[in-house]
Amino acid sequence: MANHKSALKRIRRNEEVRLRNRYQHKTTRNAIKKLRSETDKKKANALLPSVISMIDKLAKRNIIHDNKAANLKSKLTKMVNTL
Repeated sequence: MANHKSALKRIRRNEEVRLRNRYQHKTTRNAIKKLRSETDKKKANALLPSVISMIDKLAKRNIIHDNKAANLKSKLTKMVNTL
């Protein structure tokens, strides 16, 4: 167990950040699944900008890698365009 005040605070902070990252990542994954299951082109086009925004935020905060974000955005855009 940590003895220093700053180390104890860092442990608390890491747990808060970890839970927030998990929540945001899971929410984004659910939005991606919802977009992939969409069959109506209008609804998919309306949903795509918000999903791309969520992916960009995850990449900006280093929750996912930049290349993974680019691959996801590319594949989702292609999928929506082929509907």
